[in-house]
Amino acid sequence: MVVVGGGPAGCTVATLLARQGWSVTLLEKDRHPRFHIGESLLPMNLPILERLGVLEAVERIGVRKVGADFPAPTPEGYNVFRFGRALDPTWPHAFQVRRDEFDTLLFDNTRASGVSAWQGHRVTGLELGADAVQVSGRSDDGTPFGCGARYLVDATGRDTLVGNRLELKRRSRRHQSAALFAHFKGVERRPGEDAGNISIYRFEQGWVWLIPLREGITSVGAVCWPDYLKRRRGDNREFLMQTLQSIPELWRRMEHAGITGNLHATGNYTYACTRTAGHRWIMAGDSYAFVDPIFSSGVYLAMHTAEQAAGVVDGALREPASERARQRAYRRQVDRGLATLSWFIYRFTTPAMSNLFANPRNDLQLKQAMISMLAGDVFRDNGVHWRLRVFKAIYLATALGDLKAQFRSFVWRRRQARALFSGGTTGQDAT
Repeated sequence: MVVVGGGPAGCTVATLLARQGWSVTLLEKDRHPRFHIGESLLPMNLPILERLGVLEAVERIGVRKVGADFPAPTPEGYNVFRFGRALDPTWPHAFQVRRDEFDTLLFDNTRASGVSAWQGHRVTGLELGADAVQVSGRSDDGTPFGCGARYLVDATGRDTLVGNRLELKRRSRRHQSAALFAHFKGVERRPGEDAGNISIYRFEQGWVWLIPLREGITSVGAVCWPDYLKRRRGDNREFLMQTLQSIPELWRRMEHAGITGNLHATGNYTYACTRTAGHRWIMAGDSYAFVDPIFSSGVYLAMHTAEQAAGVVDGALREPASERARQRAYRRQVDRGLATLSWFIYRFTTPAMSNLFANPRNDLQLKQAMISMLAGDVFRDNGVHWRLRVFKAIYLATALGDLKAQFRSFVWRRRQARALFSGGTTGQDAT
């Protein structure tokens, strides 16, 4: 079989299928090491890394991450959601990693597992036949290549090879964003064991991440709404710095920091394809869908879906009649996890959600369920989902209360304006 894409999804599915005895060819368009965004892993990544046999190697290149912090009216100015307080704290931490190192490690592991892995091979042609699939393209030295296989795994990320070829890709109408990001040195870190945590800051036009990496490097990125980016003046560096300076509590940690490299901009983040799979092909990771990365779910979703896709491919090749049923079950599971994350992501910058994150309550272990969601535990049925449904009800009640308060404020201001214009008084001002 052939796997196209040598990132976390492609390397995961290729490694697992090779270990199940299949002949696997992996084609990656770039050459490792190469820069990539998505440096914050989740606790639910760790059992997958352990099954791949690379957990200890990742620990050596990573920064330990015990939670995530969000602004709050506390003496410190933030709340830490520690993974050790999740409903199932089996994995009470994760790691922050440089993707050039992390992806290289995974790619090398595929070769050690028996995968025929090729770099610098960009796939441009695709034929999906009834009995086999064919891919073709050109290597970075100009040499054409072709490859036939019994099954195709599309792990091409945002390139979404099959999605574009079959016109399946759809941009989100509900949530559009773009990002500017870079690596900095000199960013102030949280004290003690929280030094490796990711920090999230909201602002009117989006949100910002701070991800501590090794050697004093911090990844900083601003995810912005399209209207804000249209106001951009100057180059990307200037615009990013202006955005960061507009958030006082963030800038206090960055006023002595400077960009060291990897300054990039990227377009609309959120999209999904209308299908996950078809006869003799399946998508894994970002090739199927990508959601706003506010909860650092990207690498975990890529590796989890890749692990599940490996099971689908293995089962479909051994029992061809089961292919469609396996693919349907795969899509149901993937969509359930994506829907859980997306619901929170789409509402994260609302006043109601900001209030609930700043003042978390643990009635019915709701805060612990939130932490489980932040840890990536959105696929298992272990008490997380029903608690998140209760949280959604609380959110809706809070949002409705905010709307009522805004309406009362609007009515009051309108009465005041009428009284001022007429020279009269309101009922409250009358004596």
